[in-house]
Amino acid sequence: MSRNKFADRRLFFYFLFGGSAVLLLITLFGIQVINNSYKISAENNVIKAVTIYPERGYIYDREGVLLVTNQRAYDLMVTPRQVRLLDTLALCEIINIDLEYFNKNIKIAKRYSTRKASLFLKEISKQTAAQLQERLYEFPGFYLQERTMRQYPESSAAHILGYVSQVPDYILKKDDYYKRNDNYGISGVESSYEKDLRGVQGTQYLIRDVWNRPKGSFANGEYDSLAVNGKDIELSIDIQLQEYAEQLMLNKKGSIVAIEPSTGEILSLVSSPYYDPNLLVGRSRSPNFNRMYKDANKALFDRSLLAEYPPGSTFKLVNALIGLQEGVIYDGTRFTCDEGWRFSAKLKIGCHAHRSPLNLIESIEQSCNAYYCNTFRRIIEKYPTAAAGYENWRNHVLSFGLGKFLDNDLYTGRPGRVPTVDFYNKQYGEKRWKAPTVISLAIGQDALVVSPIQMANMCAVIANRGHYYTPHIVRKVDGAPLNDSTYSVPKYTSIGKKHYSTIINGMERVFIGKHGTAKTARLKDIEICGKTGTAENPHGDDHSIFIAFAPKDNPKIALAVYVENGGWGSTWAAPIASLMIEKYLTGKISNTKQEAFILNGNLMNTEDAK
Repeated sequence: MSRNKFADRRLFFYFLFGGSAVLLLITLFGIQVINNSYKISAENNVIKAVTIYPERGYIYDREGVLLVTNQRAYDLMVTPRQVRLLDTLALCEIINIDLEYFNKNIKIAKRYSTRKASLFLKEISKQTAAQLQERLYEFPGFYLQERTMRQYPESSAAHILGYVSQVPDYILKKDDYYKRNDNYGISGVESSYEKDLRGVQGTQYLIRDVWNRPKGSFANGEYDSLAVNGKDIELSIDIQLQEYAEQLMLNKKGSIVAIEPSTGEILSLVSSPYYDPNLLVGRSRSPNFNRMYKDANKALFDRSLLAEYPPGSTFKLVNALIGLQEGVIYDGTRFTCDEGWRFSAKLKIGCHAHRSPLNLIESIEQSCNAYYCNTFRRIIEKYPTAAAGYENWRNHVLSFGLGKFLDNDLYTGRPGRVPTVDFYNKQYGEKRWKAPTVISLAIGQDALVVSPIQMANMCAVIANRGHYYTPHIVRKVDGAPLNDSTYSVPKYTSIGKKHYSTIINGMERVFIGKHGTAKTARLKDIEICGKTGTAENPHGDDHSIFIAFAPKDNPKIALAVYVENGGWGSTWAAPIASLMIEKYLTGKISNTKQEAFILNGNLMNTEDAK
């Protein structure tokens, strides 16, 4: 019995070891004979995995004008362990670098890996690559990798389009799609629509000889994968209007934002000073970026989205609408103005000289400060406490899209500020402030700040008689219209539609009225509605502001113009808005004298105005 047991155990071990040996042989046969993929690692000294970079998607304007395309370029890659240079200076001369730069990049590559290929020199031109390819056998360890880089045929809209650069480290940590030295959209549309534009990378396995020269595809391309090009994007901007707006803002600091009220599509988005987007392409990107970054005029700073200014007298329109909604004023309400509003000997808001008293429409036409100080005070004091009245007023203001992000498809932005009750409690003490304490809010000053895009959207709200569509810069992706309720569903204000007609009539009088503050910017055949503004600037000359839309009925364009240190709104901002409207609606300019004044105007003392 015991012998049989021993025999059974021995037989079991025979089968165990015999079976294992057979399984091992089958596995080795599969690895060495059937499955060639393991050779890729084993023969890495002759087989290179080359990334096939897809073309980034093209970008067009609303009329199909090509704004962003691609040009062929090459990256010089290096595997430090394989480097056997015969003539270092010859390589430096071909690729136009010095010996110090060469040694520095080799050290960086070695820190990354001595065995794996890494980037040595990015985005070499086609001409340099062709010259290098002929002599690449002289430089073991180096090879060229094809890719594309951006090209901008129109040399315009730099802040909108953004730029492409090396993928940041924080993106590498959270997105495994990218590898070190891959390209990535850093700003503008390139950033906000990165996943659509980037495409999908492919891989090609190439056999190379001992001199690192390509000898064909490995395994007839069985393990290769194709790259998928990025999706094309159609923007909402009109590039002709954009370029014209940039010309008008040349040698001026500020912004122009134009919106189509019926859709929320952005027609023009200008931040000045601006720059040619081609400056941030290729090997010249780094020195150009550093130069502009250090420039005191901050050409890289997108004023249209990031600058926060007091809205000035343009904000009187919002206060008028709130006053009508709250029933504290009506069309015929009149207030006297003795060159300003006085609460006490120490508290006064000044105003320019004009006849008095004025009704609501006349107050908009002549931009009377006293009218809106009285209106604001009535709104706040309608409620039992200043805090309650102010909170109600603030909620009305927020419904215009002010004081918050607009949830648009732009890559950056700031919410502005509509101060809270807590803000004033901290500043003055709880229950120690009233309407007169914050009376400058009546004329768009105090701690109230907005961005130019918010101001343009505020104008679109009035043009639409009480609602807006979230401003957005992209119309189509890969030929398909945006399917996002964020941009297609209207957002309504807390102001009844019936109250807008009076305000719009007042805005029209700004152009056609005898005492209109923008009558010199009127157009003969186009009904424009607008409002001038002048924002106090503690650091220098006041800012010139204007908002407008046209035509009066069924408006096609609403815009905000902000010219820093431009003084009165009627001096710079109003003529610019008028020229923009005529250019967009008719394609021509009738007041060429006014156009010449704006085009030749210089409010900057610098050679780097553009």
